[in-house]
Amino acid sequence: MSVAEVGIKDLLESGVHFGHQTRRWNPRMARFIHGEHAGLHVIDLLQTVELLKAAQGFVSDLAQRGGTVLFVGTKRQSQDAIRHAAESARMPYVNQRWSPGLLTNFQTSSRRIKTLNDLEQLESQGQLELLPSQERIARRKELAKLQINLGGVKDLRRTPDAVFVIDVNTEKIAVEEARKLRIPVVALTDTNVDPDGVEYVIPGNDDSIRSCSLIAHAVGDAAASGALAWYEAEEARRAREAAEREQRAAEEAARREAEDARRLEAEEQSAAAAQGQEAQAQAEAAAAAEQAAPAAETTPESGEATSAPQESNA
Repeated sequence: MSVAEVGIKDLLESGVHFGHQTRRWNPRMARFIHGEHAGLHVIDLLQTVELLKAAQGFVSDLAQRGGTVLFVGTKRQSQDAIRHAAESARMPYVNQRWSPGLLTNFQTSSRRIKTLNDLEQLESQGQLELLPSQERIARRKELAKLQINLGGVKDLRRTPDAVFVIDVNTEKIAVEEARKLRIPVVALTDTNVDPDGVEYVIPGNDDSIRSCSLIAHAVGDAAASGALAWYEAEEARRAREAAEREQRAAEEAARREAEDARRLEAEEQSAAAAQGQEAQAQAEAAAAAEQAAPAAETTPESGEATSAPQESNA
């Protein structure tokens, strides 16, 4: 899956070049501003194209290594775009309300996520219906609240490897938490925000639904492309490991079969040798018995011969 390139024409059609009013700007965004028109700053889309490519490359490489990108956009213009882009890439997202401490206090957040998953499981199994009415109402209220705040991150098992943000001012807490944990931040930055602390700046309009959707899906497609490559590599690795396990099992079975055959052959040879020795012993015993029998017969006759002359002398 290749990452779709976003050109200047796409950016223009989506209004990405429109900045804020000139009196509501942040001087630290000056290097990304092309000029002004009708009291509005105009963003330099040549830089936007290059910086967006760099951000896409970073996100794609990260996802290709099995990394996770958290998509964040809670303002109305970006909520749907964030959800669609994240879900298409199988990435976590926050599009309703940022829960303070979601990243910096992830241990507590993990417990709340587990509670959400447990309640959803009870709801799907119909177990909540068996609870007393007051407890059932309380559990469902808790479930609804957790779904709003944590529904997009219910599959998050560890802190993300990167955070994509639309509107740094609105998502100030999320950006600060990411910076504390040294998590790279990719952000759509308008002319009224401070880009410092954002590793991958994408200059553009963060107040337009079309602009937010275009940038979010561009980043989401890059994440999906990298994730698909990672999934394919993982499947190939699992298949290779399964084949190796089967080969080792077959070799082990062949080795054991050969050992059993050798052991059986040795036992048969040992039994044959024992039978041969037993037969030889029986033959020797029979021969000895045959030799002893004539000697026993001649001994009494010689006794009678000696007694006869004695009788004659008498």
